[in-house]
Amino acid sequence: MTGGRKRVRWSRLYSFCCGKPSAVKDFPPTGFSRVVYCNQPGKHKAGPLKYLSNYVSTTKYDVITFFPKALFEQFRRVASLYFLFAAVLSLTPLTPFSPGSLIAPLIFVMGISMLKEGLEDWRRHKQDKEVNSRLVLVNCGTGEFELREWQDVTVGDIVMVRKDHFFPADLFMLSTSYTDGICYVETMTLDGETNLKVKQSLEITVKIVHEEDIEKFDGIVRCEDPNNSLYTFIGTLDFDDHLSSLGPQQLLLRGSRLRNTDFIYGVVIFSGHDTKVMQNATDPPSKRSRIEKKMDYIIYILFSVLLLIATVGSLFYGIVTKEQMPTWWYMSPDKAQVFYDPRRATAASFLHLVTALILYGYLIPISLYVSIEIVKTVQASFINWDWQMFHEESNKTAQARTSNLNEELGQVHTILSDKTGTLTCNSMNFLKCSISGTPYGRGVTEVEKSIARRLSKEQWESEDIQESCSEDDNNDKFCLSSEKVQTNAPTIKGFNFKDERLMEGNWIYEPNPHSIRLFFQLLAVCHSAIAEEDDDNEIHYEAESPDENAFVIAAREFGFIFFKRNQSSVMVWEPDIDLDTKLEREYQILNLLEFNSTRKRMSVVAKGEDGQIILFCKGADSVIFERLGANGRQYEEATRVHLGKYAEAGLRTLVLAYRKIEETEYIRWNETFQNAKITVGIERELLLNNASDELEKDLVLLGATAVEDKLQKGVPECIEILAQAGLKIWVLTGDKLETAINIGYACNLIRQGMKQIIIATELLNISSVDAPREMEEDKVQELIMSGLQDVDSEKSLNTVFALIIDGKSLTYALSEDLKLSLLKLAIKCASVICCRVSPLQKALVARLVKQGTGKITLAIGDGANDVGMIQEAHIGVGISGVEGMQAVMASDFAIAQFSFLERLLIVHGHWCYKRISSMICYFFYKNMTFGLTLFYYEAYTCYSGQTVYNDWTMSLFNVIFTSIPALVLGIFEQDVSARGCLQFPALYQQGPKNILFNWSQVFAWFTNSIYSSLITYYFTWNIYKLHSFRKDGKTPSLDAFGTSMYTCIIWIVSLQMVLTTNHFSWIQHLGIWGSIFLWYLFLVVYGFLCTSISTTGYKVFVEVMLPSPVYWLATILIPPISLFPYFTILAAQRALRPMDNHIVQEIRRKQDSFLHPASRSTSKKTSVSSRATSLQTAETS
Repeated sequence: MTGGRKRVRWSRLYSFCCGKPSAVKDFPPTGFSRVVYCNQPGKHKAGPLKYLSNYVSTTKYDVITFFPKALFEQFRRVASLYFLFAAVLSLTPLTPFSPGSLIAPLIFVMGISMLKEGLEDWRRHKQDKEVNSRLVLVNCGTGEFELREWQDVTVGDIVMVRKDHFFPADLFMLSTSYTDGICYVETMTLDGETNLKVKQSLEITVKIVHEEDIEKFDGIVRCEDPNNSLYTFIGTLDFDDHLSSLGPQQLLLRGSRLRNTDFIYGVVIFSGHDTKVMQNATDPPSKRSRIEKKMDYIIYILFSVLLLIATVGSLFYGIVTKEQMPTWWYMSPDKAQVFYDPRRATAASFLHLVTALILYGYLIPISLYVSIEIVKTVQASFINWDWQMFHEESNKTAQARTSNLNEELGQVHTILSDKTGTLTCNSMNFLKCSISGTPYGRGVTEVEKSIARRLSKEQWESEDIQESCSEDDNNDKFCLSSEKVQTNAPTIKGFNFKDERLMEGNWIYEPNPHSIRLFFQLLAVCHSAIAEEDDDNEIHYEAESPDENAFVIAAREFGFIFFKRNQSSVMVWEPDIDLDTKLEREYQILNLLEFNSTRKRMSVVAKGEDGQIILFCKGADSVIFERLGANGRQYEEATRVHLGKYAEAGLRTLVLAYRKIEETEYIRWNETFQNAKITVGIERELLLNNASDELEKDLVLLGATAVEDKLQKGVPECIEILAQAGLKIWVLTGDKLETAINIGYACNLIRQGMKQIIIATELLNISSVDAPREMEEDKVQELIMSGLQDVDSEKSLNTVFALIIDGKSLTYALSEDLKLSLLKLAIKCASVICCRVSPLQKALVARLVKQGTGKITLAIGDGANDVGMIQEAHIGVGISGVEGMQAVMASDFAIAQFSFLERLLIVHGHWCYKRISSMICYFFYKNMTFGLTLFYYEAYTCYSGQTVYNDWTMSLFNVIFTSIPALVLGIFEQDVSARGCLQFPALYQQGPKNILFNWSQVFAWFTNSIYSSLITYYFTWNIYKLHSFRKDGKTPSLDAFGTSMYTCIIWIVSLQMVLTTNHFSWIQHLGIWGSIFLWYLFLVVYGFLCTSISTTGYKVFVEVMLPSPVYWLATILIPPISLFPYFTILAAQRALRPMDNHIVQEIRRKQDSFLHPASRSTSKKTSVSSRATSLQTAETS
């Protein structure tokens, strides 16, 4: 059942290890533990070589464990444990309520949460079942293939995967439908990258395509243990007396898909939960918001209050039972049960304590947790649905990947941002270059324009001035071409180079044409891109990075067209010496030394048609310059000058160099390199790096490239708004010092008038190049202390500082001795830029800011190198850019553009913080108001444990009658509109300062609830005590008194919601007035039920309350009296000491009044104008 082969002409190969692998007879030493017998799956079904099956499960529960685990999750909350305790006791004589009235609400609230958990897990189970049931062709052992489900595939099986199908496990690729053993893989489900990856089989297995070859294949793979690294793989294949090294290019990962290839054959290496994608499927670190943590403390306080009043009541009850019970003859004290036996007063007091703990349980809001879950889920949906954060080009909306941190979006103090791909587009354009000490390129960058504006150079040269500046000018002026000329010029994506000296073959007339040719050859050969030809015979490229794509495009535009790659060579069309014709050149790629963040360079060892072996190398200037030979530094000084100018212009630079290698030297080195490649173990990387260092030396400098990464649309405006909102912004980038500073100016991170504090090792003025570490560290400490003195000694309040520090200085500054001083300096600066930083340093800086300031930090980035920083911060935001989705998958929120951060924080963040804070405070207010009336009644009844309310009315207080307004408040409340939030960004500071949910606010609400409960109880008591209740003069019964007081509480907490709400729509009105209506509807319906159900509520409203004037008098009189102090304080605050949101509301009303002149008030206009001026002044400062 094998597939037919096809010969490929345009095999767009990307290979990290080209050429024929070396063969040795002896196995390498230890360093791996997994052994796979290819085509012999029976050896892996038992014994020490038995590995996990290919069945995967991502569910949290199963049929047996659902209830135990789900219940455990619910009872991890202390409030749930309390209500469980109360529900159990309701089955004993100690309870003051009927069992159903306590158990039903608990089951309802917990049932909703468990149902949510169950539905989410059921969806995961369905997805798992669909994946496990997929079919794949598996070799039966005879070369024939049969269909099996994925879950039945085992380690050692040879599988055949067809085009557009997913790989069922991690496979070692044997061969493909292409004769050169390549295939194209889409890894979007793994890392979000849409560009195709090219995989390559080993030369020794590339011909295993026929049934007899597959049947006879019995190789042994020894490789690394299962791990979560998607981009690395170390192993060896022992087959046909050859030992070949295996790398990432031979590994096909589960979850990726085969594209543009008819079929592949592969051996299962890792299966099931051993696969790399499943090893990555770990839960992200659990993050809880600070408000949620503080809410736990408030609940502990309420528990303490509950325990206090229960203890006080029990002590009084014990005293009364012992002292006064013997005189109450009607209680038959001589025959009393233990509950009120004067002879056992201590036991009666203890039993009353248990009863009181149940009775006063309504102080604790049972529905608060589930209400918060509902509110946060809806808030997250609002973020997802906000079309003003929709990016049309990428067709992506904002995404709240978790709803736990919604309110923390409104409390951010510091933003830590990556630059490339986050502030910039990560779409590179080849703009300038330096070859043999000569600068080329006339383009003008956005940073140069920004610098020109900063230097008040607003006037651009007119069209009659030449577009270029002569090299002989040798001055510091910026060469600015006219806007019109640049606009009308034809644009090529990735190439914005303008210089007639190199274009159209004119480079042949330059002083160093040989060096220029080598420069262009390096761009065309030293890369890992893939060439593609479309239907119009135009060549396009797919590269792993935008920089590489820009380089091959530049080579193409200069006339050196890379058009094909096969198993071991690169094809390039080059101009001949006379530039009359194009010649097809083949460069045999002997080795490719890949780029990583440690090496900071990439090299290829190529062999030309003339037999000359040459090393092409490109990388960071700090790495390449130190590897130049004595004869290769001719243009070093001039190139350094040009690199400095390119950095000042905000360009990304790389240095290009080469070296010619003798055949004998290469053979000797290649043996060392191949031995390092087949080493499996932790020392492999070290051996490879040592081998690379051995070859990458004595280089000859060719020049440097400069590509522009433009700022994203709206970034400067966004940063300016965030700065006005009082947010500290740190940018962490790998760029040079000069580039970082000028990018800071271009994006408004550094503004005119800011004083700069620069800490950089290159500015330390240490004479010795090999200065000891202690000397550099002392100098860094000196600069930090000097910066602190400058900031502290500055007397002007309007002076702001910007701190710029490079990666090497940061290494010293992050030490235990200096990091607190660095943080102290940084938090006194308005902006901070860390340049030349590594991914690890980004994470360490995020940790320092988070732990050192104690404030909310937000990290935003777009690439895999930002994941550590994103996970370390309180809030992680991923940019769904061109570097894949690693940052997004590690983040809490995802947006498509940095400018959307403005709306995410200033609008949604402020709203979520306001809504959650108000809702939680309101929840505690209404529960304390209700619960304390029970305590007051107990005091009037000698703490007898008798409740004043009907059991079911008490149970439905939180679940039905007061929950809907609270939900509406948490979902729809707006103290200021979105436009107002953006117009007055200083309003955002309410969150970082925690003005709305601090302890003073919490205790103010507690005080309000105590007052409301006192007024409600004592006014109701005295109204009913002094007046006859019915027409016949009878006094009210307990059920009538309780119903009246309950009605007053419903009105009080509902009208309190009216005073708390700033934004009214039909939803708010429906929630508030609908809840009151539900209470009256419940009284009517519940009263008509049989007495065994309605008990004390039987027709109490229709027959008792409705005809009573006293009932309606109490309902009308008590709520206004209860709310009068809150209303008075609120009015006084708005008039005398208004908060920022009050001022903005008045400003908005003033603006609206201009549309309706008749409603304008002159006095109010003057007051509002002064307050608006003060708020705007505060924003400016």
